[in-house]
Amino acid sequence: MPNHFLTIFDIPKEEALAVVKRAHQMKAEGLRLDTLAGKTLLLIFEKASTRTRVSFEVGVRQLGGDAVFIASRDSQLGRSEPLEDTARVLTRYADGLVVRTFGQHKLDVLANYGDIPVINALTDEYHPCQVMSDMLTMYERTPELDKLKVAWIGDGNNMAHSFINASAWFGFELAIACPEGYDPDQKILDKAVDLGAKVTITRDPQEAASGAHYINTDVWASMGQEEEQRIRAEAFAGFIVDEAMMNRAASDAKFMHCLPAHRGEEVSEGVFESPASIVFDQAENRLHMQKAIMEWVFSK
Repeated sequence: MPNHFLTIFDIPKEEALAVVKRAHQMKAEGLRLDTLAGKTLLLIFEKASTRTRVSFEVGVRQLGGDAVFIASRDSQLGRSEPLEDTARVLTRYADGLVVRTFGQHKLDVLANYGDIPVINALTDEYHPCQVMSDMLTMYERTPELDKLKVAWIGDGNNMAHSFINASAWFGFELAIACPEGYDPDQKILDKAVDLGAKVTITRDPQEAASGAHYINTDVWASMGQEEEQRIRAEAFAGFIVDEAMMNRAASDAKFMHCLPAHRGEEVSEGVFESPASIVFDQAENRLHMQKAIMEWVFSK
């Protein structure tokens, strides 16, 4: 059976911190390895990307492998051919799939019908590579992750879902502030809470930010939601991470964002450019964490 990384829960809880520490070591030592020597990974991206694509392509090469990129215009996932058949075809060409797409169900089918590892590079439901990278970014500053309060301000989207999962695996307190109607998926929340996640949901972003060591946010309208921009802008009024909100957090609190950011919407220019902002460390850490994830996937 191939080893997949579709959500954070695919890494056993007892191994999750070890993967973060391995990524930290890879970064500190600038490791170049032969983990993927002789292997080819297909990067199938139905959603546009800068950081995810570049970090995966570079990461594959730094692990000694080859990457073949397939853009949305070239991908036919589930369009002209049943996805089950596509999975069985790609198994005969490559050694692994890195997929950035819409529905999580596509990854499930590729994993179930193929015979090679599948890595989730983003779906509408989850963004596990990003949040594992965020765990690395937090670990670099505060290694005892289970003693932290993390705030999520904004949409209960794929990032929020993966932070919920991370709370179960890494033990930090997660305070989520969403406008009514934009909560995280209840089934995802219930499963994570059953596994130990410590999550509270509030309508008051100032309450969520109070005492937080890290404050996270994301764009208010993600890819595929552009037509909702005006409606969402009204719904999320008051949810901007600005200087006043940061002042409610812990004295040494850091601001995080998965990028790209819309300054003046979900975050103020002042916060984004402040010393508290660690967004570019997050972006760099995508490379190191994805190398650690790929090593974990292919070493099993």
